[in-house]
Amino acid sequence: MTFDLITMGRVSVDVYPNQVGTPLEDVETFGKYLGGSPTNVAVAAARYGRRTAVVTRTGEDPFGRFVHKALRGYGVDDRFVTAVPGLPTPLAFCEIFPPDDFPLYFYRYPKAPDLEIRPEELDLDAIRSARIVWATVTGLSQEPSREATLTALGEHPGQTVIDLDYRPMLWDDPSEAPHWAGLALERATVAVGNLEECEVAVGEREPRAAARAILARGPELAIVKMGPEGVLAATADEVVEVPPVKVDVVNGLGAGDAFGGAVCHGLLAGWGLRRLVEFAGAAGAIVASRIACSDAMPTQDEVDELLKEPR
Repeated sequence: MTFDLITMGRVSVDVYPNQVGTPLEDVETFGKYLGGSPTNVAVAAARYGRRTAVVTRTGEDPFGRFVHKALRGYGVDDRFVTAVPGLPTPLAFCEIFPPDDFPLYFYRYPKAPDLEIRPEELDLDAIRSARIVWATVTGLSQEPSREATLTALGEHPGQTVIDLDYRPMLWDDPSEAPHWAGLALERATVAVGNLEECEVAVGEREPRAAARAILARGPELAIVKMGPEGVLAATADEVVEVPPVKVDVVNGLGAGDAFGGAVCHGLLAGWGLRRLVEFAGAAGAIVASRIACSDAMPTQDEVDELLKEPR
């Protein structure tokens, strides 16, 4: 099978409170969802009918079995998801205080199995033949995942996306992140990140300066998420700014992954830059209006309907 999209990196089981606005210590019931940024991106793209797969690793435990079951349920190929003996499948808990406070607590100890992705275990034929390969900066935080991530980006002859996804608590030494992010940018055709992530990767926080700095490192397309100011996307010949789609925010976690899956869908469809960014922004807004991440990923009809509404 030739995949439209292969993502690689983080996976988790997200445990989200059913009581919105309640401190975690007082929450009584939770929902369990598939999580992890590149995993969610694959789910999001699958919702648009794309053939997707994830390269990641879990524990040999019930949560690992849940990951396989959930992926198959969402139509995402799980053949590249393998278990690491002795390491537990990661969990991620959050608190939900709308509209803009969503503390996240990662349980990835003693080491997350998704950081044990090994370059010699990659299916390079599948990676080379995929239409898009998506990887994250978090995957560069430790070996052997670091070498595997750079290998996958370097082996792919077509579109490669680096998600500048930066979680300082997942790095033993956060000061190393700019170096490794820079090496990934040299192997990517597209880069996606928010203002903080752009500053880490290229030393620029002002959106246009950040986009220029990203393009100078090698990518052909830079997408800078500006929070309440919307999104800026730039190529060597075009710059587009799109305002945010207004929704009542329930949980902001996962909106960026919905955005990423929609970006991949737009790239595969060959859309123009403005159409791509408007669609991705609306997809992210829909997920922000829902509690879950993977379960909340919209269909194309849902996104198109939102875009038809008056701004």
